[in-house]
Amino acid sequence: MPSLLIKFLLALLLAAASVAGGAWWYAHQPLRMNQPVTEFVVERGAGMRQVARAVAAGGVAVQPELLYWIARLGGKADRIVAGSYEAAQGITPWELILKIHRGEVSQGVLLIPEGWTFAQMRAAVEVHPHLLRDSVGLDDAALLKAIGADEANLEGLFFPDTYRFDRYSSALEVFRAAHKAMQERLERAWRMRAEGTPLRSPYEALILASIIEKETARLDERGLVASVFANRLRIGMRLQTDPTLIYGLGDDLQGRLLRKHLQADGAYNTYTRAGLPPTPIALPGWGALEAAVRPPESEYYYFVARGDGTSEFSRNLKDHNRAVDRYQRGKGS
Repeated sequence: MPSLLIKFLLALLLAAASVAGGAWWYAHQPLRMNQPVTEFVVERGAGMRQVARAVAAGGVAVQPELLYWIARLGGKADRIVAGSYEAAQGITPWELILKIHRGEVSQGVLLIPEGWTFAQMRAAVEVHPHLLRDSVGLDDAALLKAIGADEANLEGLFFPDTYRFDRYSSALEVFRAAHKAMQERLERAWRMRAEGTPLRSPYEALILASIIEKETARLDERGLVASVFANRLRIGMRLQTDPTLIYGLGDDLQGRLLRKHLQADGAYNTYTRAGLPPTPIALPGWGALEAAVRPPESEYYYFVARGDGTSEFSRNLKDHNRAVDRYQRGKGS
């Protein structure tokens, strides 16, 4: 009788070893998929069985129960990281399990260029295919509250950069990250401000930086543009900059700026009002922030575009008018 029991146990062991060997072999064989890359989502709180079903439902040709047991026997079923995942052709069940265990989630990318307005950024965020649309429908006040911002106006508060995030992340999280990034850089810029700056607060630095950002894309001219504005602010001279006026007009501007636009008073018309406008007019990058707080010393009070991407800087109105005639009106050499 004991010999029969021993034989039975040995048979069980051999069967178990055979099953385990077969499972281990299967775990390292490439899986078939309906397309080159299959995407699936692991929900928060999901167990390995739910994950296995999600993988199969996503188009990966795998038996959910078998995938579960491979993860279980391999000691990888207890730690599962939620998120969006990609499975490419050639991946094995074991590689897939390790990917989920390690949290190797697929990422989305969003580029926010320097000089964009907040409206442009918001549009890009809210149509992004890999972000949840949880900011859609929020007015400005609600969005500010949702991201924990203390400011009263959204313009300029977000740092332009390339943002990477787990797919199907909250759009509000992207806004929070960009807001935090701008706050950190603005604080850093304000700490390094030049002695004698006409700017009275970090927010004024942000406003001026946004104007500089819109005035020139040339890194080698940002400092001189900033020096012109700083010199004007020191003596109470109007900034007379087109970008603020264009921002204030918004959709009311159709075509080119005209004399009537320059003469119509408004909060953003720096031709009729001295000082800075009430808010930023765009999202400035680090170069514009740095130029705003530490412009080089200069005697320039004017500049005009040459038409080739560069600017002509002048110390007085007479020289400026001559430059305008030359580069804008085509008079003289």
